[in-house]
Amino acid sequence: MRRVGLGETLTDIDSARIADAMEELRHRGKATFHDRLHRVRMAGGLAVQAGLAAALSYLVSHRLLGNPQPVFAPISAVGTLAASVGQRFRRTVELILGVAIGVAIGDGIIYVLDTGAWQLGVVVTVAILSTIFAGASVAIVIQAAATAVLIVTLSPSTQNIEIPRFVDAFVGGGVALLVTAILLPLNPRRVINRAARPALDLLATQLDMAADGLRRRDRNATQRALDRLRDNKQELATLGEAIEGAKETAILSPARWHRRDELTHYAEAADPIDRAMRNSGTLIRRSVTLIEDEEPIPEPMPEAIDHLAESVRLMKHEFAAGEEPQKARERSLRAVSEAGRAYAQGVGFSGSVVIAQVRTTASDLLVATGIEQEEANRLVRNSFGDQETPQGTGPEPDGGGPKAPVAPPIG
Repeated sequence: MRRVGLGETLTDIDSARIADAMEELRHRGKATFHDRLHRVRMAGGLAVQAGLAAALSYLVSHRLLGNPQPVFAPISAVGTLAASVGQRFRRTVELILGVAIGVAIGDGIIYVLDTGAWQLGVVVTVAILSTIFAGASVAIVIQAAATAVLIVTLSPSTQNIEIPRFVDAFVGGGVALLVTAILLPLNPRRVINRAARPALDLLATQLDMAADGLRRRDRNATQRALDRLRDNKQELATLGEAIEGAKETAILSPARWHRRDELTHYAEAADPIDRAMRNSGTLIRRSVTLIEDEEPIPEPMPEAIDHLAESVRLMKHEFAAGEEPQKARERSLRAVSEAGRAYAQGVGFSGSVVIAQVRTTASDLLVATGIEQEEANRLVRNSFGDQETPQGTGPEPDGGGPKAPVAPPIG
């Protein structure tokens, strides 16, 4: 009977683990599919811009300038648009400089050494070393080396390719800027909204999972939330690139000049959102330790984390609608108030760190909504209340017990 009972217990445990694993795989499959669709929507405008720029640069080089093989102009246009979101004007200048350097080095070495395999090696080596010595960027180094290769390899079969190559660099880069600024400028606010969605959704979802893990004292679920939140580099990089691209569009495109003020929120919110993610990571990590150490979990503690998650969602919606994020601010302060209640009911060491990180994350979110740091800290202190000594954690009457932790600091 004992063996049967033990076997049944193991079977139940295995079944639960398998069910959890299958559920995680299903969730991951759905998330991957949605992530791919989101990436396609994000890149849709850029793809159309690149296609239009390639077609126009081909027509300009072939029909207007009479280039019988206008290969370099479309390549330059696509390279300008796709390789450096937010730095297209700089990319065009680098493209032209790289071509000029490559043409000069390639022609010079061909004049002295003629063409051949070892001459090609010398050309590439000289082009790379000379541009690095001059302090050029990686884009200029690559473009100079590539152009030098083309000059050496095509010169025996194609005469006078230097000037067309140089002109094509101007045509491709210029057409790319024309498409970006005049013909097909993207809506910068829409671009940023789409880019910000994955980062903010990630933060809100993992905070929800952490709050639920605390309620159920589920160490594994809380750890999974921590692991996923730590893997946030792609979301933050996408948001940063989108902000730079939107700022560039708002500067270059006359049709988007009126959008400059609308970009202020997101441009200033990028760093606080990054800090909120890092501080939330500390919050969740300490939640894992709290569960492992079997510390008390007052009911308002997971409620506070839930309010942080809702604040992130509200901020996303209010930014997308171009509204003042008043609801997000109110929910952040409510999270701090719940954290104060939890602290007053009594927490352990890790619990006090969780409370501190709720305050810090709330302060980050307030700054992300446009409030100055000093004012955000004041609002957090006021919302937390006077909770210097939690219930049941004071020193012994004779003074020999450990001191109670003071109210968690901000930051």
